[in-house]
Amino acid sequence: MTGPLFIQRKTCLVVEEIHHDFGPLPDRPALKGAVAAVVSNPFVGGYVADLSPATAELRELGEHLGELLISHLGGARDEIDGYGKGAIVGAAGEIEHGAMWHIPGGGGMRAALGRGEAIVPSTKKVGPIGARLDVPLTHLEWSYVGSHYDAIEVGVPDGPRPNELVLILAMAVGGRVDARLAGGFSLADRGGPGVPA
Repeated sequence: MTGPLFIQRKTCLVVEEIHHDFGPLPDRPALKGAVAAVVSNPFVGGYVADLSPATAELRELGEHLGELLISHLGGARDEIDGYGKGAIVGAAGEIEHGAMWHIPGGGGMRAALGRGEAIVPSTKKVGPIGARLDVPLTHLEWSYVGSHYDAIEVGVPDGPRPNELVLILAMAVGGRVDARLAGGFSLADRGGPGVPA
């Protein structure tokens, strides 16, 4: 019997509560949060043609991390309306190792949320210990809701080590505070509550 491919060393969480951005106070603060799992990278040390054995384990990790982040954003799945994902690959790995996260990580997060029709925006890079990543956020049902184009900066002070990955999921409750620029469409255009595009 073989053990897991990805050994988790630590998990880090960050939550931002945004009360205003020098404009009118919103009815309620916007929330942005991210969870980052620092895991071993089983594919360092040489080219591996088939990375598909990672998929099932990463999807399970994505669902677990999604549940954890939901709990830190208040636990109300139906209030979360934005999401994104990303990966930082340690220096001994390759960019494709970060790409392994995109489909299973997004699928696991959708499973935790119980919804999410829009593509989960993503980004990745190879970086040193302490590298940080701007993880994109968009609306989870309609990617073109302009008020929800945003990002959250994520990093782990002691990761990734060269043979590790930092796997990140991000979620939001509400779009940008004081969003008022045209671009995309508003939720009102799709039968949702009126939100500036």
